[in-house]
Amino acid sequence: MDDLLARKYRALKQRLAASESLVVAFSGGVDSGLLAAVAFEALGERMLAVTVRSPVETPEGVEAAAALAGQVGFRHRVLDYDDLANHMFTSNPPDRCYHCKLERLGELVRLAGREGYAAVAEGSNADDGSEYRPGKRAVAELGVLSPLAEMGFTKAEVRALARELGLALWNRPSAPCLATRFPYGTPVTLAGIEQIARGEAFLRGRGFEPVRVRHYGSLARLEVAPEAIQRLVAEREDISAYFKSLGFSHVAVDLLGYRSGSLNEGVVS
Repeated sequence: MDDLLARKYRALKQRLAASESLVVAFSGGVDSGLLAAVAFEALGERMLAVTVRSPVETPEGVEAAAALAGQVGFRHRVLDYDDLANHMFTSNPPDRCYHCKLERLGELVRLAGREGYAAVAEGSNADDGSEYRPGKRAVAELGVLSPLAEMGFTKAEVRALARELGLALWNRPSAPCLATRFPYGTPVTLAGIEQIARGEAFLRGRGFEPVRVRHYGSLARLEVAPEAIQRLVAEREDISAYFKSLGFSHVAVDLLGYRSGSLNEGVVS
């Protein structure tokens, strides 16, 4: 471990140890996974990791969270929550993530209050500040801590430290909720979520990673790595037939390839 990363690691442990007790919002991703693991080092049984299970998330997130909890040994709880029952979420305004975070993190804040935990923390990193993330407003309003961002951890440093600590999910791909595949203003529906989940699983089964299926009603826009576009087009007949079996009338390939948050392009934070 290089000196800078080692110093940040020590500073993070000290910051977390200053909390009397902590609930960590653990999605099953590398950011919140690292946070949970280091919080457990700092606080032991005074830390609880909580994963929200929702219809808009893939089962792999809960599975990855449970696996890391088993590997590291921290206490882990799964909390069922239906984002699709929230009209401000399903109507899909540009600040959808604000309404999502406000409800989900609000559940964790209330849990912490009932069970005597001093604070709630979530896993945003320093790089997240450069992206359109309306959920940050909910984090601030609820008084939820963001220790990785506070300590200046970049995404690359999060992965590097997770690898140094031997965390099994250190290289897990980013997996935002499936509602992020709908353009703003397009209602988020369970049927659409299922189409996206099945479509992305199909493409991954054919060796495409990363992959995103963007949902435009009757049209699916596919994003894969730029270097994989030629192969995707070469397999267009099989791929188009599968997506039409899911209910899409048209299938398009994004020629710019996969990029995180492509539906935020043109949205001003």
